[in-house]
Amino acid sequence: MSSVGIGQRPQNRRQKVIKTLWSGIWLAYLSAPVNDLLHGGHSAGVRVLGALGLVAFVAWYFVLLFRTGRGESNGVVLGSLAVLATQSTVLALALGREWLVLFVYVAIASGAALPLRLARWCIPAVSALLTAVALVVPDGKEFLAGLLLPALLGGFSMTGVRELIRTTIALREARATVAQLAANEERLRLARDLHDLLGHSLSLITLKSELAGRMLPDHPDKAAQQVADIEQVSRQALVDVREAVTGYRRPRLADELAGTQVALTAAGVTAGVPVAPDLTGIPEESESALAWALREAVTNVVRHSGARRCTVELLRRQTLDGLVLELSVEDDGSGGSGDGPGNGLTGLTERLEKAGGTLEAGSLKHGFRLVARVPAGSSADIGSGA
Repeated sequence: MSSVGIGQRPQNRRQKVIKTLWSGIWLAYLSAPVNDLLHGGHSAGVRVLGALGLVAFVAWYFVLLFRTGRGESNGVVLGSLAVLATQSTVLALALGREWLVLFVYVAIASGAALPLRLARWCIPAVSALLTAVALVVPDGKEFLAGLLLPALLGGFSMTGVRELIRTTIALREARATVAQLAANEERLRLARDLHDLLGHSLSLITLKSELAGRMLPDHPDKAAQQVADIEQVSRQALVDVREAVTGYRRPRLADELAGTQVALTAAGVTAGVPVAPDLTGIPEESESALAWALREAVTNVVRHSGARRCTVELLRRQTLDGLVLELSVEDDGSGGSGDGPGNGLTGLTERLEKAGGTLEAGSLKHGFRLVARVPAGSSADIGSGA
């Protein structure tokens, strides 16, 4: 019954058919009451009443199984089980020991329809009722040994199956939630990558376009060089976007330092940028996070600050949390609009936290300073530049 859980309402016609067939298999054990009706020597009137009672019992049993999971309270389910138990008692006392098997169905229905905290009391109660009726019915003791154990085991096994199915459903829902969170994380990663990539590249293209426009009348050769640079930046931006979409984009700190020098110079900002450091032993995730931090910081300097000078420093520091690689970018500009952190700094904070790092950014008396720290892998000095 993989497609329809015990204790669950069927959701479609196929599930109804499967659950009916599965539940119907176990009705084979009603052969004893049926045989008693046919060959037990009862009068015609007793046979008719017994048949009606058996049909009513089976109908109520199926109603209980199929309506379970529709939001009924435990009181409604207990009431339905009480009706089944009453029918079993009346039929067994009236027609004989062959009808004691009905109590097994009551015990199984208890395990299938009730939560464990109630089923663990209801199943023994049904078994106790079975025992009491068997002691009253003529020759009922002979059937008691063969029915009491199936009633207990069948009832409690149904509670186990019900809990197993509920757990399986919960796991499926959790897996679907995890998949949704993974999809959301991937969309967030893509949004961060595109923001950082295109913001930097488009800013540089805009600056070089302005320079080319100013140089064109008097210095066509220099303007042509700026146009060639624009083409190169555009092509690289296209490559970077493609890599970001496929998930393989991991910027290198050395490349970003070289790009920083070019971007700041093109913007007319005096740049103090260190030479490419030796990053041996630095985790790749840490290097990538710092590279993104440098790109975002320089993009903000070029686009928003109006700075005349920008200094980049990169060094290792020993902290209480261990060895860290620290990047600082400081400018003497206005610090932007002052409307709070934008999408770039928010995404950058998330990147650094994912790599185990931190971000500090704020205005100075004359300018703005951004400091990013990530875990470092070795103790060799990297040095700094100004």
